[in-house]
Amino acid sequence: MTRWLITGGAGMVGTDVRDELLDRNETVIAPGKDDLDITDEQTVRSAVRDAKPAVIVNCAAYTRVDDAETNEHLANAINGSAVEFLARAANDAGALLVQISTDFVFDGSKRAPYEVNDRIGPLSAYGRSKLLGEVAATHAKEHLIVRTAWLFGTHGPNFVEAIRNQVRKGTSPLRVVNDQRGRPTYTPHLANALIRLSLNPAARGIVHYADEGECTWFDLAKAIVEESGASTEVVPVTTAEFPRPAKRPAYSVLSTERYERITGVKPESWRAGLHEYIHAR
Repeated sequence: MTRWLITGGAGMVGTDVRDELLDRNETVIAPGKDDLDITDEQTVRSAVRDAKPAVIVNCAAYTRVDDAETNEHLANAINGSAVEFLARAANDAGALLVQISTDFVFDGSKRAPYEVNDRIGPLSAYGRSKLLGEVAATHAKEHLIVRTAWLFGTHGPNFVEAIRNQVRKGTSPLRVVNDQRGRPTYTPHLANALIRLSLNPAARGIVHYADEGECTWFDLAKAIVEESGASTEVVPVTTAEFPRPAKRPAYSVLSTERYERITGVKPESWRAGLHEYIHAR
């Protein structure tokens, strides 16, 4: 049995990781952000010293992509500096540090799935802050950085729920961007992947995990409407027609080749995750 410390344990990803570990009868400590402020180094050191974990999974993050453009200092503190504190504490405890990162570390100029060693070039403050976290995580003697993408799950705000809320309000047509492409990922699938990788000594350094199947936000919105049994019209628009404060990569499909090679397991389907999500809520 392994002792686990999950930071951000009450968030969308942290809750699913915690629940999956508890289902496996693992020993889990999963403080939420109100119980553990990861931007306070002394608090982090004390929490890790008390928990005595073999694995620290950092699910705490600043995820408000557009707000980060005007709050980059805060995003850097949570997504960057705090990871340095966790890395030092992991070294003191002899623990593995698992850091969750993002497809937003890439600039989207590629047109084939991004491999773990491809050139990075974040376009947004959020992407830059997560890249700081990747660098900080490497300061843990034993570290695993898992880049993932387009997350949706039942324990936090996400694109799927935002579309469903518009459907409930009767908004029609829905105008959704059709020139950004990625791999949607259901957070219980990610939780399983994180645990599988953490327990595999060959899975260290950077690994990509995203659910099987790529699409645009427009494709995903159509699937959400279809899965919900609604008749709402979904209309494709360009990114230029739908300006946002933070620039997004046009193409951020992650290659999961290394994940599949290390684990011998194919990623699960985002369509299956969407079906489960809608029926769970």
